[in-house]
Amino acid sequence: MKSLEEQIEQSRREFLATAAGGIGGLALGAMMIQDGKVQAAPMEEAGNPLAAKTSHFGGKAKACIFIFMAGAPSQVDLFDPKPKLNEMHGQKLPDSMTKDMRFAFIQKDEATLLGSNRTFKKYGECGMDFSDLLPRIGSCADDICMIRTMHSEAFNHHPGQLMMNTGVPTFGRPSIGSWLNYGLGSESENLPGYVVLTSGRGASAGVSNWTSGFMPSTYEGVLFRSQGDPVLHLANPEGLPHECQRLGLDTIRDLNQKHYEATLDPEVLARIGSYELAYRMQSAAPDLIDLSGESKATLDAYGVDRTEGEIKATRGGGAGTFASFSRNCLLARRMVERGVRFINIYHASWDHHSEIDTELTFNATMADQPIATLLKDLKQRGLLDSTMVVWGAEFGRTPLGENRVGNTANTGRDHHPMAYTMLAAGGGFKGGQIIGKTDDIGWGIEEDPIHINDFHATMLHAFGLNHLDLTYTYSGRDFRLTDVAGKVVEKMLV
Repeated sequence: MKSLEEQIEQSRREFLATAAGGIGGLALGAMMIQDGKVQAAPMEEAGNPLAAKTSHFGGKAKACIFIFMAGAPSQVDLFDPKPKLNEMHGQKLPDSMTKDMRFAFIQKDEATLLGSNRTFKKYGECGMDFSDLLPRIGSCADDICMIRTMHSEAFNHHPGQLMMNTGVPTFGRPSIGSWLNYGLGSESENLPGYVVLTSGRGASAGVSNWTSGFMPSTYEGVLFRSQGDPVLHLANPEGLPHECQRLGLDTIRDLNQKHYEATLDPEVLARIGSYELAYRMQSAAPDLIDLSGESKATLDAYGVDRTEGEIKATRGGGAGTFASFSRNCLLARRMVERGVRFINIYHASWDHHSEIDTELTFNATMADQPIATLLKDLKQRGLLDSTMVVWGAEFGRTPLGENRVGNTANTGRDHHPMAYTMLAAGGGFKGGQIIGKTDDIGWGIEEDPIHINDFHATMLHAFGLNHLDLTYTYSGRDFRLTDVAGKVVEKMLV
């Protein structure tokens, strides 16, 4: 490849006009490398943006499975029992508590508290609370860090999902999976570093949840299908010999290489890498989704052949959702074994504005068995210590009943970003503990508030990355996953 000086072929005037910035940039880069703020990439890695990189310091996590329950599960019906809420069922809150609150649908002047019909039990040596809908996940309590005091500024789904996935409630920013692959690369040569699996109705924010934003598209999440070829057009068209395909790819690579030498655009390198990765995936991806090598005991434990039985619901996706979600959990474990850095499992919807008892029962029953099996399977294989497993969503559900205009009964809950619960296990998180305390009805936070930016900073720390130093320069500004906020919550970590 030509040197930068040869490529630009500067005149003396061009050199004087541009060299100051270039030399200054080289000097700045050298100083940042010395300070440990960025890593120097070997020249042979320049054509592979996903080559494994060195972290800022030793981290326990090597991979993450982020299970995103889009729509927002109800924390007071699953994780945070509130007997006082049941006692106050049907009562109004004082105006002082609601006057400055914004709700998606609740008519706050007439809103009343809605108690929970769920029963709770303490699990594990730690005595962690789980409702009767999640007994299997409860059996993993001693490996789980339960955070009851998550909070966010976003109270509607799309900005809330962007906030949880990208650190800000606006479009155009890279997702956390993109940041991790940018910072650490991937250990998989034949699969993407960032894979997305979905079941149910789909998250409202869609592809913007796993975008690479202003980073090269190499770092974007790759959506895998649950049936057929995992990626569309992965297989060769009928009649195209393997040798012809390789010759065609070599020609395209040479043309792209010339284009890169002319433009020095990193997106061209991303394009070259994507073509080569797709070629390697043609053998790796079908093997990944072929579960015939798994034992019957494993398939049964995950529940890949489960049906929904007598549970009838529509929000969670209906027939086939139990099997597809179970399969995604098993595929996530197989991806971790193959070196994939970040796996998103999306399921929707948990947006229970009405019929919460029936709809939540459907979703929780769907999730309980395969997630518990995933945690136990990773642990049995010695992978849980290095694999972070997160259960999360954009926000929680309000203790007030849903009373939107036209409703005749309060059978669901509205959006509640002020205090909600997330779970994290493995990958450097300290299990068997509950972080934070909410008030008697689950309305607000009394101890240890943890913002989404704090949670992201803590996740990065578990991977050995300093969230203040993991930056990407775009439009003249250094951006971070945690934006201008975030602090590491040390008590979450081992």
